Amino acid sequence: MPTSHPGIPTHGLAFGGDYNPEQWPREVWQEDMALMRRAGVTTVTIGVFSWALLEPREGEFDASWLDDVTQMLEGAGIDFFLATPTASPPPWFGVAYPDALPVRPDGVRLTHGSRDTYAISAPAYRAAARRVARFLAQRYGGHPGLRGWHVHNEYGTVDVGPHAAVAFRGWLREKFGTLEALNAAWSTAFWSQHYSDWAEITPPRATQYLPNPAHVVDFKRFCSDEMLAAHAEQKAEIRAAGSTAPVTTNFMLPSWNHLDQWQWTDQLDLVSVDHYLEGTGPDGEAHVAYGSDLVRSWAGGGPWLLMESSAGGIRDGARYAVKEPDRMIRNSLGYVARGSAGCLFFQWRASLGGAETWHSGLVPHAGADSRAFEAAVRLGDALQRIAEVGEPPESGPIVEADVAIVWDANGWWSLETPHLPHDDLSYAAEVRAAHRSLWRAGVAVDFVRPGGDVSRYRVLLVPSLFAMDDACVEWLTAYASSGGHLVVSHFSGIADEHQRVVPGGYPGRLRDLLGVRVQELRPLAAGERVPLSDGSEVEMWTERVHLAGSDAVATYADGALAGLPAVTRRAVGSGAATYVSARPTQESRDAFLSRLCAEHGVSATVPSAVGTGVEAVRRRGRNGTYLFLLHHGDEAVRVVGPGVDLLTGIPAADGLDLAPGGVAVLRTAGDDWLVQPA
Repeated sequence: MPTSHPGIPTHGLAFGGDYNPEQWPREVWQEDMALMRRAGVTTVTIGVFSWALLEPREGEFDASWLDDVTQMLEGAGIDFFLATPTASPPPWFGVAYPDALPVRPDGVRLTHGSRDTYAISAPAYRAAARRVARFLAQRYGGHPGLRGWHVHNEYGTVDVGPHAAVAFRGWLREKFGTLEALNAAWSTAFWSQHYSDWAEITPPRATQYLPNPAHVVDFKRFCSDEMLAAHAEQKAEIRAAGSTAPVTTNFMLPSWNHLDQWQWTDQLDLVSVDHYLEGTGPDGEAHVAYGSDLVRSWAGGGPWLLMESSAGGIRDGARYAVKEPDRMIRNSLGYVARGSAGCLFFQWRASLGGAETWHSGLVPHAGADSRAFEAAVRLGDALQRIAEVGEPPESGPIVEADVAIVWDANGWWSLETPHLPHDDLSYAAEVRAAHRSLWRAGVAVDFVRPGGDVSRYRVLLVPSLFAMDDACVEWLTAYASSGGHLVVSHFSGIADEHQRVVPGGYPGRLRDLLGVRVQELRPLAAGERVPLSDGSEVEMWTERVHLAGSDAVATYADGALAGLPAVTRRAVGSGAATYVSARPTQESRDAFLSRLCAEHGVSATVPSAVGTGVEAVRRRGRNGTYLFLLHHGDEAVRVVGPGVDLLTGIPAADGLDLAPGGVAVLRTAGDDWLVQPA
């Protein structure tokens, strides 16, 4: 794991969100201050989309309105993150520098009219971004209410225009050194793609048929590096102005992913994220846990910050559905349970116009006389009651886990290349499915980068990591040899880091470690399922596996592969390596990982809570250990154990009743907890 991030100065748990007073007449500002105090707001983010007002003409700044806002916040005792507004260049920028607007893969240059309309490699854009960052840092860098810098917003605009082409060629020269090395890595002998001059190389643009996968993945790596370089330039301006406040940028926990988060978090003072539920169903709670565990891991196991979430709405397909108040509070405390330094929302007050008019706010269109705002008041009160939770421990992780999942942006990008054996292969889906099984089992989980410190984990899961370099193979081998149990899923270790398949049988990079040789990949048709000898079922994917030093744990029970190995295990040093050659259904995956955890002495945080609808999370703090109980089920339960609920002050020794939808945050003196029907 990377070193834990220092996080933000301790002022209790942060509560609030994006505050955009420039959208409102000044008489509303005074009402905002009163409502923020009523709700217990401690922290807002200002300036995210304010570039056009801050710099109405190139080089001419007007921050008088922002001076007034910061003065009002200071008077109300509310801290702020100050954003650099570089995600939304103003209209004059596109007029003055049309070449600095992004180009899509189909060659269309976009025009101003939305946010995120910039070419990240354009010199004019980078210069303008540095200029506005410098102005803000010089003016507000020493403000007593400044809690941190929110640089840019949700990095991720991809440009394939001429500026990107120049920068990409420079990146490739540094990476490969010679065209000969590039041509070999990219397999350019195929389809007459051999490059004879660096100038022939462009970003991946719309082409007749399938693009070169190595070209595509290297461009994704370049984009992440280029965006990080742009971020570093703004951070340098902030530091040059003398500001020492923590610097962050808000990741967008992805259904898309343009960043190598491990590299980014090494450069951040505070790791923050925007996280939104993907639907109204019960899997939303598993998604909260997944996002929290992932971002905490990016933060080195220390505090991180939920920079944005939704106060009252869930985008569910074609509609905005209501996020019920109890769910909003429960989800918010779920993020805190897994290490967030607070709960911030987009946004404070729902907009009356603009592209996100129907995005919810802590103050909805209905105003303060509403269920939504009452829920905000309740959440603010709850965060004040549990403020001591926010004090991080003197050493060690906030959440202790014995199981880890490998997370690698390169793995994501490799499975996004077209024309794989199955078009529905998804790295994100495989990672989510593994985490979901462990969440259902009540087991604490970390994520790790390839090459990270995994010495503390009893089990390490590698979901569909198609491409691997030599260092990754050596790292996985060392983990298993030293006593860990490595679990590798289907379609892993097939290729090297340049997407070149290793010949001689799959999974070429891991054949020796796993003790298997796969002759055929046999994807299944939609809806097709195959039973295994252990009673489980698999879907989407199967493989013809031959044992080469491993033992069969389960075999295919039907079809063309009947009797052949499906799950194998090989002793490696003092540990073991298991290979799962097929894609289990979620229920079968749940059972498999539950058995594996039990085999290695990995238990649920509160075993009696499993199956009751109660999610149990243990968070470590400076002053003790805290047990969060989040009731997602339908039946009331009674909790008995050595602790007191910080939300109500009720001791749990004689029993604490928890209603459906309820939450308890217990300062605990032990692990002997019982959750049972009320």
